[in-house]
Amino acid sequence: MTSHNESDRDSDPTAEHNRKAWNRQADEGCRWSTPVTGEEVAEARAGRPCIYLTPDTPVPQAWLGRLEAKDVLCLASSGGQQAPLLAAAGARVTSLDLSENQLALDARVAAREALEIVLERGDMRDLSRFPQGSFDLVVHVTSNVFCPEIRPVWRECFRVLRPGGELLAGFMNPAFFLFDHDSLEAGGDPTIRFALPVREDAEGDPERHAARLASGEAIEFSHSLDDQIGGQTDAGFHIVGFFEDTWREAEKINPWFKTTLNTRARKPPTGLPPRDLT
Repeated sequence: MTSHNESDRDSDPTAEHNRKAWNRQADEGCRWSTPVTGEEVAEARAGRPCIYLTPDTPVPQAWLGRLEAKDVLCLASSGGQQAPLLAAAGARVTSLDLSENQLALDARVAAREALEIVLERGDMRDLSRFPQGSFDLVVHVTSNVFCPEIRPVWRECFRVLRPGGELLAGFMNPAFFLFDHDSLEAGGDPTIRFALPVREDAEGDPERHAARLASGEAIEFSHSLDDQIGGQTDAGFHIVGFFEDTWREAEKINPWFKTTLNTRARKPPTGLPPRDLT
């Protein structure tokens, strides 16, 4: 295990708030902060790593391929789950996350299982510490919901991947944000309330922003499919795989539509530049 570097986005108040929110989530052991077991690590060592980008359905093994000696970036995906399993499967893993407590969970599993993981603290929008063509695979668990802008994320992923490398990404279905989830959690029925895209920062919704600040909960942002999928293709990726997933906790929404989406995107072997850098 190696260093924690400081984030270049520490002056961003939203990022700083979300860092603290995820530090607390890590301490409380939320769904994405529950370290994998020794049995799961043993399965990964046997060539059967089972990782999740979205809550309920694991990534197809065909998406992961042979991991031995691959350079893998777990992007905003720490928490003692994906990074240790990929390392156990033979990959050279770097885990970058804004939350130092989430990174500490990767470190805990790595120490317990004698795994090597490089730990880096930083913002998913800024991968400038990594040279172009540093990785064969980027694994991006559903986390860009906490980021106000995601096209920079896709462009950075494209840059740090080698030609032929792949990005595996999970993200929220934009329709999920049409509803008032605070009301749903209080027992209300699904009713469309918000226009998309939803921003819970001071610019988008000052009232909800104030509530998030007061509660300490993470500030969230919905993103259009234009930005989620179109942003990947505009960055230069070819989408070569896709599936939808459920989320058991979204009980009142699940009967109507799948709440999360997964993409497998490939950087062309020729390393063609992005079509859109605006």
